[in-house]
Amino acid sequence: MKAEDVIDIIKLLPSHDIEVYVDGGWCVDALAGAQTREHLDLDIAVPHKFEKKLRAVLKEKGFEEIDAPDSWECNFVLKDTGGLLIDVHTYTLDNEGNNIYGVAYEGIHLTGTGSINGYEVKCISPEWTMKFHTGYPLDENDYHDVLVLSRKFGLPIPPEYNRFMKNEEI
Repeated sequence: MKAEDVIDIIKLLPSHDIEVYVDGGWCVDALAGAQTREHLDLDIAVPHKFEKKLRAVLKEKGFEEIDAPDSWECNFVLKDTGGLLIDVHTYTLDNEGNNIYGVAYEGIHLTGTGSINGYEVKCISPEWTMKFHTGYPLDENDYHDVLVLSRKFGLPIPPEYNRFMKNEEI
């Protein structure tokens, strides 16, 4: 997925009054202020109350839900005819910012800002983006992302990544 595609999607949703936060690899690059690797998809976090509206708006742009192994009501993947993929994570917070439904975001997670090709986006904070890059089978892209976050924000690399690190990096 190209940066221009991401920006088009991120601009589209708020134009329909849909709150959106960038997550995943594009979040890392937004926080870094530059694209650092290629991305297969765009991960977004959206309040669950916008789920039906989001589906309708993206359907008008040719996006349809596809089967994904971990799909459920609050986590699903949309694909358009050109092959663009959007991994949608929905959640509901109470008035204090505590998660009460959906993907386990908390208000404190949704405090980051970054830019993609100079376009400012709301995203997951650097600290939480680093924490969200743990607890699942890791790959080289994950390692790349935590290195970017560590270098940009001085965050410690989680011990789960030791197997990827060279001796001088540990």
